[in-house]
Amino acid sequence: MASSSATARQATPTEAAVRDALGAVRDPELDEAITDLDFVSFIRVDGGAVEVRLRLPTYFCAPNFAWLMVADAHRAVGVVPGVDHVDVQLEEHVTADEINTGVARNAGFDGSFPGLADGGLDDLRAVFRRKAFLARQHRLLAGLRADGVDGAELCAQQVGTLPPGPETAVYLQRREELGLPVDADAPLVVHTDGSPVPPADLEDHLARIRTVAVSIEGNTGFCRGLLETRYGRNRAHDGTSSSVSGRSHDGPQAASAVGHMTDLKQRQR
Repeated sequence: MASSSATARQATPTEAAVRDALGAVRDPELDEAITDLDFVSFIRVDGGAVEVRLRLPTYFCAPNFAWLMVADAHRAVGVVPGVDHVDVQLEEHVTADEINTGVARNAGFDGSFPGLADGGLDDLRAVFRRKAFLARQHRLLAGLRADGVDGAELCAQQVGTLPPGPETAVYLQRREELGLPVDADAPLVVHTDGSPVPPADLEDHLARIRTVAVSIEGNTGFCRGLLETRYGRNRAHDGTSSSVSGRSHDGPQAASAVGHMTDLKQRQR
């Protein structure tokens, strides 16, 4: 009997396990975990039923980006041991009803936005994965260059020469997501298709990936600022309150939000 009780306890999900699962869900454009970005406003665990609420920096954040995060969060929580029911709700967003209903019914983005969607989101996700890979590569190469490794020597570096640590681990994960080799003897400085960057092209490559990294970092800072303006600092509630009170969507903030969504849409490939 004691063994059965222990097994039952092990099968019951915890809020910590749910949060860990959500930590693997990233904003597709910013390449940061939604937990680190403070997009998770609420978690409740009741036996095998889990309720999660998400919030975004503006009322008008691009619907396709929002869909990816809600759908990814739903999948991530659904595979936590002991979870048998998942309810992920996006709050205070112009298309929250369509997204929440569509994800719950597994209708897909096209099915939730008939006549508006121009195809699935796989291509969009692939674009941002390539950008994330290049930005992470920039961070590593900038560190190597600061240590005096440059030119032909930098192009000759292999994956196995990278120092262990969180930044290396994330970079290798981004490589794997693109189907690129992570073997110790794989070339380090490569394009998104896995082809090595020759020394003659190194400076152009470094300039390009720096631009990508600066863009992502700038957008991340912008979104963090918008979120803090909208909700205030440290306003997330985890399992103790039913909602997060937002601010009005009228006035200058709403105007900034519209511009933010327009800019996001223009960058879609």
